[in-house]
Amino acid sequence: MNMNSSTTRRAFLGSAAAAAACLALPRRTLAASKPNSIFNGVRIGAISYSYRSMANTAEETLQALLDDGLSEVELMGGPIQLYAGIPGASGARKARDKNAPPTAADLATPPPPPTDAEREARLAKCRELRKMYNDAGVNIHIHKMGFGPSDEDIEFTFLVAKALGCFAVTTERNDVLARRVAPFAEKHQIWVGFHNHTTNFPVIDKPDPILEVGKYIGFNLDIGHYVAGTKGLSPIPVIEKYHDRIVSLHLKDRTADGGNVPWGEGQTPIKEVLQLMRKEKWTFPAEVELEYKIPEGSNAIAEVAKCVQYCKEALA
Repeated sequence: MNMNSSTTRRAFLGSAAAAAACLALPRRTLAASKPNSIFNGVRIGAISYSYRSMANTAEETLQALLDDGLSEVELMGGPIQLYAGIPGASGARKARDKNAPPTAADLATPPPPPTDAEREARLAKCRELRKMYNDAGVNIHIHKMGFGPSDEDIEFTFLVAKALGCFAVTTERNDVLARRVAPFAEKHQIWVGFHNHTTNFPVIDKPDPILEVGKYIGFNLDIGHYVAGTKGLSPIPVIEKYHDRIVSLHLKDRTADGGNVPWGEGQTPIKEVLQLMRKEKWTFPAEVELEYKIPEGSNAIAEVAKCVQYCKEALA
């Protein structure tokens, strides 16, 4: 079922001239007014992966969020690890480009386990990172740093979440990993949202088995991947079925044949999903994930701003 309409697409595309003004966005500073991207009760944020072409550090990412007027973020591991001195070049590679080939640093021998003092120093830096973002008006509601192989590594991921003020962590769907992390999630009362691609989305005809492994296990539902993976089905029935186990949404516009396109040109019912969230007063965040090709002459900040404006207009 496709709930978008050609009228909606024309309305969005007709505002292209106004959206082009995003290229000249004023640079917000920490002293400027704080951003607010909660529109009629719906929390609109971005996954920091959206800025991978121009922001790697925590400071660069924060400035990009401020430029786009966003007060909510799902922060990837790269900026966190760089700021806090947490080893793990794979996290930094995700911040650059999750499809990039590994560098020599990525393939290096893992460092020895940290001492208790080293762990505490890194958590202190995470708390410092949280304060920097919060002082600027940005809430780090989720992080996506990944889980290490040991129990100590898993525990540390949840401690980082607490230090950053996150209510959840996200990772790629993996049913074995879900069973491994579920006890830690319950211990810390921090959700784990499992992200779907085009072949591992939540089942709709029966309860999804991944949810049975723990009460803090949920979905980071990518509605664009769902549309592409199901050849055009609407994600709305999934959201209605699992709304109490959805940690967050990823917003992107995809077509039934797998295209990844600017918002308003595909078959993903972004507007209808946001309006359902407003109607039902669901408070899980909806993250802009910029994956379509950035047009020549534009940049990630300008394109995310167009997506944020789309959300704002949908929720007006």
